[in-house]
Amino acid sequence: MTLLKTFASAVGLVMAASPLAFSETKLNHDAEYYVLQAQHGEQWKKDDKAVDDKLAQFKKKNGGKAPNIVYILVDDIGYGDMGIPELNALRGYETPNVNKLANEGMRISRMYTEPSCTPTRVAMMTGRQPHRNGMGDTAVDIAGFGLAGKEVTIAEVLSEAGYNTVHIGKWHMGDIAESWPHNQGFDFAAFPVHQQGQLTIFHDDAANEEIAYGIGENNYDSRFTKDRWFRPDASAMVTALEAKKGGKPKEVYMKPGERWNEKKYEEMNYRYQDQAMEHLKKLAAKDEPFFLQYWPLYPLTGARVPYDQYTTPNGGTYVEKLKLLDKWVGDIMAEMEKLGVADNTILVLMGDNGHFTKYSPGSGFTPLVFRGGKADTTEGGVRVDAFVKWPGMIEADSIVSDIFQVSDLFTTLARLASAEDNIPTDRLIDGVDQSALLLLGETKGRRDHVMIYTGNKLAAVVKEHLKLEVPPPGKNPIGANFYDLHRDTREEWPVSTEVGAWGGAEFVRVIQRHMMRKQKFPDEGPARGIPYDGITNLRPESQAAVKAFLTKQKAPMM
Repeated sequence: MTLLKTFASAVGLVMAASPLAFSETKLNHDAEYYVLQAQHGEQWKKDDKAVDDKLAQFKKKNGGKAPNIVYILVDDIGYGDMGIPELNALRGYETPNVNKLANEGMRISRMYTEPSCTPTRVAMMTGRQPHRNGMGDTAVDIAGFGLAGKEVTIAEVLSEAGYNTVHIGKWHMGDIAESWPHNQGFDFAAFPVHQQGQLTIFHDDAANEEIAYGIGENNYDSRFTKDRWFRPDASAMVTALEAKKGGKPKEVYMKPGERWNEKKYEEMNYRYQDQAMEHLKKLAAKDEPFFLQYWPLYPLTGARVPYDQYTTPNGGTYVEKLKLLDKWVGDIMAEMEKLGVADNTILVLMGDNGHFTKYSPGSGFTPLVFRGGKADTTEGGVRVDAFVKWPGMIEADSIVSDIFQVSDLFTTLARLASAEDNIPTDRLIDGVDQSALLLLGETKGRRDHVMIYTGNKLAAVVKEHLKLEVPPPGKNPIGANFYDLHRDTREEWPVSTEVGAWGGAEFVRVIQRHMMRKQKFPDEGPARGIPYDGITNLRPESQAAVKAFLTKQKAPMM
């Protein structure tokens, strides 16, 4: 059979056998999970028993309580940018605190994310790859959509199990009320509505330096500009909100008529670090276990302004902020020790996707091990550093090479928190339980594949150490590229003949099974609504921006 000769029709093929025929789990997973379960189910039962025993011993020592969880997600950090001193030295900066975390915990060497910010965060929060809930795209300004309220987040799963939950920092899952963290399971949330496009790339300072080109009226002759709504105004958009669960949010940092700039962005970053420390103390003082989610905005930064200081040989804008962020991680780790919660807390730190290579090399970063960066489906876009520490439970200074996808954190953390019964069973959950991998070590993983999407389009498939680059519509599928990711980390030397001769048909079948599951559990769109609805102190300029947005939305129907 020639390679992928029937590729175009394969994705729509309906096969008679159901992958659920041999399922013993009540959760609905993608098909490849059941292929592995059919072969390793008996061993998984033994491993589950060992995991249950370890968790029971921990609870007994911890007064019957489940572990606390601190999850730190770092923005736009490529593989090898933190946690490896030798690569730090190569690059001309240091991350001593993240390196310490890596040495005291487990390094997940094959952590896969989604290609950009929003999709990765959605996958982690819901355990579902974002094509399933319409959140595969990244909005940069007012958009009127977001994560649907019917999605069940890890915060809701843990809250139902008695956890206190707090979110601090970047959210980026919508500008409508139902999508915001205080309406998605968190007891308290402090977060920007949008992302660094608004906050550091196209505000006034960035426009003046032409980091964002043609957006400020002082950058071009605006006499001929007729559509005053064409360019987003970062200062008219809502910046940051704070709210308690079920309450109405309030905008902070901005008063009517103020302009957003890089100084305010810096103050926001410092404020989020202060709030993370403040809430860590409050949560540690309570009897219930806690989930503290901290998603910093740094190291992503835009304009270099007079108050910036350069303290590394590298001197890149992102590198300087990564050095600061590393200090903040160290402060959190030290505070956990001081509060006496370090030994009963799972600490996870990882990146959300690859570098924003548009700003290389001025950022101080260029891809190292892998090719590509943010928004790419090559390994450089979806492979990140990831470290997990849980003293006495996860082996210190260990490395695992099993495949881990960010959605697996949802299911795994729920299991470690004894909250797995709160995971919904009426939808497909992409995340698989990787508790055995974390607690028992390498080779105990339950995933050997990754479906890599860009938006709602399947772009690549990883199976073991082999990768198929899915050909675009109209291209002869016989010419599809395969890569050996061990021998060719940068995906520059296709082995299409060597692998395709035997593996082409098998990859087609992997895709067929995946598409069959999508027929049983169809993809849905995001929630839609009025941007900024319910904010108690919405500024007049923000109200005007919403009005302009809604008018443009109605224009095609007029």
